[in-house]
Amino acid sequence: MSTTAAIIFCIIGVIILVLIIASVYFCNVAVARQTKEFMNDNPDLAVDSSAEMAMFDPEWTQHYTSGAQNSITAAPANTFETLELKTYDGLTLYGYYLAAATPTTKIAILAHGYNSRALPDMSSYAQLYHDVLGYNILLPDDRGHGASEGKYIGLGWLDRLDYQKWIQVAIQKVGPEAQVVLHGVSMGGATVLMTSGEPLPANVKGIVSDCAYTSARDILSYQCRRMYKLPTFPLVQLTSLVCKLRAGYFFGEASALKQVQKAQVPILFIHGAEDLFVPTSMIHPLYDHCASPHKEKLLIPHAGHALAFAADRQTYTQRVSQFVENFVHA
Repeated sequence: MSTTAAIIFCIIGVIILVLIIASVYFCNVAVARQTKEFMNDNPDLAVDSSAEMAMFDPEWTQHYTSGAQNSITAAPANTFETLELKTYDGLTLYGYYLAAATPTTKIAILAHGYNSRALPDMSSYAQLYHDVLGYNILLPDDRGHGASEGKYIGLGWLDRLDYQKWIQVAIQKVGPEAQVVLHGVSMGGATVLMTSGEPLPANVKGIVSDCAYTSARDILSYQCRRMYKLPTFPLVQLTSLVCKLRAGYFFGEASALKQVQKAQVPILFIHGAEDLFVPTSMIHPLYDHCASPHKEKLLIPHAGHALAFAADRQTYTQRVSQFVENFVHA
């Protein structure tokens, strides 16, 4: 072998090694259960104090969690009950159930976002359904989040199977006449859309998806360019392979866009008009490709990522209320 050929092979070897190391690193950043430092001080996730107060209500959460029990028996009045389920791959997940003030068959399952947890992060949506609309509510901690087990984040794809089970838990709690609404935000929005393409019981009456991404591959490619200023090929593809080996799925599999093409349940798509973390443009192909016979789209002006409710609580509440009332009956 000539010296030139040896040098070329060495360079290629170094490039391959760097790509492998980078792929493992970015897989950890994206889906491993660890502190997500890249989200700290990210200007695309900036939240002013007034919006933060509108998103989280620790006093409300504290009021309804005081004395919460760890069983699947009836919870005391006005407290969350901690429920659990076993996933198809043996993980134990936890969810928090709060009965409506007045007995009803209506129940909302609320799906939190990436690097988040059910409580207190979904408290404003919990208030909307429980206090305003009079629903029972169930707030799961997704795999790899909160109190639930899991070394890896499902990015909605693994979670869609978990939410099929949470739907059955909801029906078990409320009864066979349960009327279920799924409402998710950010990764939770993608989760409920991915769930929409799976076989669902007739109890599921509607889905509300707030600031969902089209697919894991699309959003990670977008963030690779935006945050790291790196070309997506071949880094995203190699990272996807590492994710498959470690977490069990390719990024391309985790596609809300493909799943909504099989959806039959009514869906309301919501997005902040100034979302730079999950770009607002992603709502349009999701809506356009959705096969549901009833679909609606709502853009909230001046709202950043996951801030549509905080930016315009009145419009958000009105549209969600009108949407669910079309399919869920008292």
